[in-house]
Parts: sequence; C-alpha cells; structure tokens
Amino acid sequence: MARGKLRIYLGAAPGVGKTYAMLSEAHRRVERGTDCVVGFVEHHGRPRTEVMLHGLELVPRKELDHRDAVFTEMDVDAVLRRAPAVALVDELAHTNIPGSRNAKRWQDVEELLAAGIDVVSTVNIQHLESLGDVVESITGVRQRETVPDEVVRRADQIELVDMSPQALRRRMAHGNIYQPDKVDAALSNYFRPGNLTALRELALLWVADRVDEYLQQYRSEHRVSAIWGSRERIVVGLTGGPEGRTLIRRAARLAEKGAGGEVLAVYISRGDGLTSASPKELAVQRTLVEDLGGTFHHVVGDDIPAALLAFARGVNATQILLGVSRRNSWQYVFGPGVGATVARESGPDLDVHLITHGEAGKGRGLPAARGARLGRARIIWGWLVGVVGPVLLALVLNTVDLGLANDMLLFLALTVAAALLGGLLPALGSAAVGSFLLNYYYTPPLHRLTIADPKNIVAIVIFVGVAVSVASVVDLAARRTHQAARLRVESEILSFLAGDVLRGETSLEALLERVRETFGMESAALLERESDVAPWTVAGSVGLGRPLERPEDADVDMPVGDHMALALTGRVLPAEDRRVLAAFAAQSAVVLDRRRLREEADRARALAEGNRIRTALLAAVSHDLRTPLAGIKASVSSLRSEDVEWSEEDRAELLEGIEEGADRLDHLVGNLLDMSRLQTGTVATIIRETDIDEVVPMALGGIPEDSVELDVPETLPMVAVDAGLLERVVANLVENAVKYSPRGKRVLVAASAIADRVEVRVVDRGPGVPDEAKERIFEPFQRYGDAPRGAGVGLGLAVARGFAEAMGGTLAAEDTPGGGLTMVLTLRAAGAGTETVQPDRPARSAEPAGPEEAARPAVSVSPEESVQPAASVSPEEPARPEEPVQSEEPVQPPRPVQPQRQVR
Repeated sequence: MARGKLRIYLGAAPGVGKTYAMLSEAHRRVERGTDCVVGFVEHHGRPRTEVMLHGLELVPRKELDHRDAVFTEMDVDAVLRRAPAVALVDELAHTNIPGSRNAKRWQDVEELLAAGIDVVSTVNIQHLESLGDVVESITGVRQRETVPDEVVRRADQIELVDMSPQALRRRMAHGNIYQPDKVDAALSNYFRPGNLTALRELALLWVADRVDEYLQQYRSEHRVSAIWGSRERIVVGLTGGPEGRTLIRRAARLAEKGAGGEVLAVYISRGDGLTSASPKELAVQRTLVEDLGGTFHHVVGDDIPAALLAFARGVNATQILLGVSRRNSWQYVFGPGVGATVARESGPDLDVHLITHGEAGKGRGLPAARGARLGRARIIWGWLVGVVGPVLLALVLNTVDLGLANDMLLFLALTVAAALLGGLLPALGSAAVGSFLLNYYYTPPLHRLTIADPKNIVAIVIFVGVAVSVASVVDLAARRTHQAARLRVESEILSFLAGDVLRGETSLEALLERVRETFGMESAALLERESDVAPWTVAGSVGLGRPLERPEDADVDMPVGDHMALALTGRVLPAEDRRVLAAFAAQSAVVLDRRRLREEADRARALAEGNRIRTALLAAVSHDLRTPLAGIKASVSSLRSEDVEWSEEDRAELLEGIEEGADRLDHLVGNLLDMSRLQTGTVATIIRETDIDEVVPMALGGIPEDSVELDVPETLPMVAVDAGLLERVVANLVENAVKYSPRGKRVLVAASAIADRVEVRVVDRGPGVPDEAKERIFEPFQRYGDAPRGAGVGLGLAVARGFAEAMGGTLAAEDTPGGGLTMVLTLRAAGAGTETVQPDRPARSAEPAGPEEAARPAVSVSPEESVQPAASVSPEEPARPEEPVQSEEPVQPPRPVQPQRQVR
C-alpha cells in the first residue's frame, strides 16, 4: 500500500488561522469529490472556525476514563476502519491522554499515513523540538509539547499561515481567539509585539530553509546549472594567506545586508601543489568563518578558477569574494591570475568582487613546485619546439655556416627546451628529428643519410644520448613533483579530517558531507550489516536522491572491515584517490562507533545515577529509618514491661520519645516519597493566589521558639503558588538554617517584592557553603560537611528546590554578608502574567488565559504554561477537560511541619 501524503499548515503563533485554512482546504476537496473526514479538530470556541466544521463528516472521538473524569481523543482505529482518502488531524504536537493508543498525536498521524491515508494537520513553530531553547529565550515559556523536526520535514507539503503581529493582536482584542476576560492577560504576556515578531521570523526562516532544500533537490534532478538568485550566498575564495581573514569579515558584512544571507568559505587544494597554504592559518580562518555563522569547505581541483566556479554554481551562490592577487607585476606574464579568470568566466548571473587588502602586490614568495602532470598546453608547446623548431633552425643554418659543433649545440638546445616544456616524448621526438637533420644537412657527405668521418658518428651519438638523458631527468622530476604534490594535498585533507574527528566536532553526516564535497560526488552513504548474509542498512547518508541500499549500486564503494562499506555515487574515482577515500571510510567507522559509545555511555550514566540513588535510599532505610524505629520499639517495650513501675513523668517522657520518633519517621518517609514523585515527574500543583504572610508562619510550626525572626510585610503582593508546597519548601529551608545556625543566632526569614516577583530569603549565620558546593547541596542524598548519619537522608533541600520549580519559581543559595548562607526563593507575583482558577470551578471547559493553558479542575492556569505531569497543553489550544494534569498521588494537605533534621 502506498504511503499517504502529509500536508502541514505551519503558523508562528496561536490564532493566525491554521485550523481555518485546513478546514477551507477540506471544503475545497469535498467539492471536488474527495472522500474527506475530520479525525480530530478543536475549534476552541471560535465561532468562525466552528462554522467551518459544518458539512464535513466527523469521526466520533474515543472516550477515555481518567481520574474519575471522561476525556476524548482521536479514535485512530475508527479512522482506519473508515479508510477515507483524506483525514484532518489538528494540533500535530498534542500529547494524548494516558491510556491512548499512542503517547503523541504525530504518532497517530504516522499510523494513518502508513495505512495510505492522506493527512492534513497543523502545528506552530514553537512546537518544533529543535527550537525549544530559542522559543524559551524569546517568550520565557518552555514548550512542553513538541514534535520532532524530522516529522515536519518529511511532510510532502508545508504551507505557512502568516499574519502580522499587529493584525493578530487586533484579532485577539476583538475576541476572535480567546474569551474577553482572557484577552488582557494574553496581550500583555505571550502576545506581546516583540514575541510575535520573533516567532514570525523563526517561522519564515524555517520555511525558507525548507524551500531551499526543495530548490536544491529540483536543480539537481533537472540538472540546472544556471544560478537562481533566490537568496544571497557569498562564496569566499581562500588561499591560506593572511588576507583570508579580511575577506571573511567583509563577506559577513555583505551577508548581513540581505535577509537570510549565507557565507561559504572554500579552500581549493590543487593537485599540482601550486598553493602552499599554512595549515595553522587555515585553521584560524575556519574558526573565524564558523564564529561568524558561515561554513568552511575544502575542495580538491586541478584548475582553481574552474573548481571555484563549479563550487559556486553547485551551491547556487550569487556572489564570489576574492582578494586582489598578491603576485608581483612581473608574475603576470605567466597568466592573468585566478581573480581575473573567475571574473571573465563567471557569466552574467554571478557577481565577482575583488577585495583589496594589505598583502596585495607584496608577492607570494617562492612558488611551490609546479610539477604535477604537465598540462596540455605545455605538452603541445613541447612538441612544437621539439619537431617544428629543428626544421626552422635547419632553414636558418642553411643560410650561414657556423660549423658542425655549433650546429649540434643549437639542435641540443632545442631538445633540452622541448624536454623542459613537454617532458620525455617531445624531447625524444626532438632528438630524432635533430639527429636526422644533422646527418642529412651538416655531416659529410651532405644530403645523404651516411657519415664519412667516424668522429661525426661519435658526436651524433653523444647528441642523442644527452637529449634522451635530459628528457628523462625532466620527466622524472615532473613525476616526483606530482607525487609529492599529490601526497601534500592528501596530507592536508587528512589533517583537517583527523583534527575534526579527534576534537569530536564532526558528526557522521557532516563527515559524509565532507567526503561528498572533497571528491565531487552526488551522494555518500555508510552501509553496514550484521553478517555476510544479512541485508545492508544505512547508518548515515547525505546527498540527493534515495540513500543507497547496497554497495553494489554505488559508483564507488570502499569496504570498512567485513560488514561495513562507504558507498558513493556520481562518478568513478581514479585509483590514486582511493587511498584518501579509504582514510575517510575508516574515520567514518570511528565516528559511528564513537556515536554509539556515547549513547551507551549516556545509558550507563543514567543507570549509574539510578543505582546511586537506590544505594543511598537503601543506606537511608537501613540506618536513618531504623534509628527512630529502634527508639520507638524500646519505648514501647519499656511501657509494656511489667517488671518496672513507671512514674507519670517517666511514662510521659517515653510517650514523648515515641511521638518524636514517629514524627521523624513521618518526615523521612515523606521526603523519600516527595523525591520519588519529583524524579518521576508526578507532582501535581494547585496554583492559587496566596498571601505569603499567611503561609510562612504556618511553616514554622515545629521550629523551636525564639530561633526565627520574621520580616514578611502584609503589603506584599499575592503570589501564584501551591500553598501546601510552599509551606513544605519554607519549612525545609528554615529547619536546615536553624540546624546550622550558632546558638543564640536567630534565622531571619524576610520577604520582599521585586518587579513582578516576590523573594523569600532565609538567612542563617552558620559556617556557610563554598561556591563550588552551592549547587551540589541541592542534589538528593547529599550532606555537606560532617553531619551525623542520623541527621537525615539529605533530601530536604532537593525536595525544596523540586517543589519550588514545580510552582514556577526558583531556589538558589547565596553567601550571607558577614558569614553564613542565604537561601533565596523566588516566586511569581499573582498579577505577573499568571491567572488562577479556583479548584471548585466547573470541570467542563474554559477558555485559556494564554497560549499555553486553560482552566482545568483543581489546576491553575497561566497564559504561558501550566504544570502538569502527564500531558501538557499546546499554545495552539486551550486545555480541554480531556487533558488531565493531576498525578496519581495528589498533593497531601498541609500538615504541621516538625523538624526534619535536613542537612545540606
């Protein structure tokens, strides 16, 4: 069955009209007679979008029970049974309800495509996985729902749904996106003009890159060699000289003047060893161009101008940047130079810039050996001098009489010149023609091919011997120079290759791309198989067209061991190139092995971390939990003993010991459970507007009297927190500070408002913590200093930070001026871009306060994000009642906090 086609409507932000455009496309297809159904479309209460659903067949959704509520998701099985030609599936990045067929909606779409059903879907640019960090830096929101870039890139069609930030904000203000009571919060937070402009630029650039891939593929398939100036691409020709840095910086400035400009620096190694670039200088220039956002390329070409133009046309460049020649004036007699040749042959579609620099006209020093293969022009000149020259010389010598000795020297000079120009064969031809003319015209008897004087025979033999010897020496020098130049070029390539691989900067795909570029091939792939009879699999591939499936299908294949091969298509390589190709093949195997070893190391590191936590947990259970248990058992055994008559004071003391041991056990177990919930991401929060001056005093219930000084003004703004979690955080911090404070020194708990945040600072005057250990004290099962084993399991601060982050806050450690440690808890003010929903609101549905969430039962809502363990809400959609956020273990109600004996 043929795979279905995927069409994606991509938008920069919620509300630009992706769903509306998708439904409009569905109506057009239905009018043309296409069998089209709605697999899942969410109209978010927007009337115009809801109207577009009329007239379309809706596949009933699947109902799922989750935590005493009924939710709905797309019924993949029902769509597969219906088997339409086209299915509409909204919100590609959506996370399904636990218990659904797949965890993510894009996985549902993959099943429909595999069944031959065409799918039309929508996604926002902020949900692409690779852009998560960028979007977070722009909006301050970490997208919890993402879709792999490769899923979107594989789409057969991607259509950008664009709208200016001003128009989108007008739609928002008119109530066309969210309900009126949510508009102000959304406009002042996520939908700020700067955010929308940056997201729009991301969407435009991402689509432009995708279009560029299509263009390159089309040009390759249709063998289009003409340059299409769709975007500015500037190729910088480097020689390895010091002027390269000037050229790179100038190219970067030119690229900045046009949107989407690219800089591609290329260094061309000639096979004849003409260039003598400094590897150190090239490394510096490569680092410079990469720092400026460009790319560095290393290409081999015997004809530098032709190779440079071929590279520029291959990447669809619009400009070539070259430096003014460093040659002296007299050196131009050997030719016009690379710059002039490139400018002459570039054609009307490729601009060539010659940039002046400080090294212009200062000379290049002694040129490197030129002796690779003698060029065609030199060989032609060698034959002309060796064959035509003696004839012309004979005509001249027939008019003057210089004597046989001088005549032979003149013919010998022509033979040496032929050898220097054309090598061995022209020199041998010159020797043959010269000896014939000497014998016929100048050796008695004249005009006969005989020699009367034996001395003349010796002279002619010496002439032929000298000519052949000189020609052999010249040809041998040319061959040796060619070999040296070839090895030099190979060493340069291998030096770059080894440097990249040893530094670990090159991925397998980048290395294969380097192979393809170096040898001028169309595609390159690394194939492997498990045994001699197993099928080949593609470990990595680059280039156009479908990846190779077997080495036999390639134009060139290089085995790597018994079950791996590097395969290339494009042309057949000469035997002398296979040595370098073998090095590339071996290095590609090394890169593949290193990638797999890194993956294994990551898995081993995760297992080691899990083992460390389990070991620490066993240690805590074996000691820290048994100690209070032993105390409780001893007290109970004493009370039950009939041999001793206990006084009322003794009985009260034993009962107090039992109560303290039980409290200690309760808090130790509570911390262990809290940490396990944090590790598994199942902490649920109930965010409400809370007065911090009401929560902080409650957290001090178990703290010794006169050990804490409070400075929490009643005028502080309300904070958006989970009151129970905040109480636990403050209690852990205060108990930790009290434990380390000297006797007589009270711990200060102060709160203050800064901009849209509220800070709670817990200040102690203890020994403090060095800077290098400030982050380590927040790790689970960590004790700082020589805390006794019975002081706790080292989870207090880890739990406190985890709960703080679950509420959208931060917790950090700072030095106390004058000595000690200050814990800084930063919380969001209730009016700072966060709206809350009381837990007793109807659990039906609600419009979102912003692009990242909506009202849910017992869950707070923010215009940017909501905390949830199981499924997050896309900025495209308000949270539906179908999406649960509560964990299996709800947050326990606040309880009096007793000293937990936390240690840092």
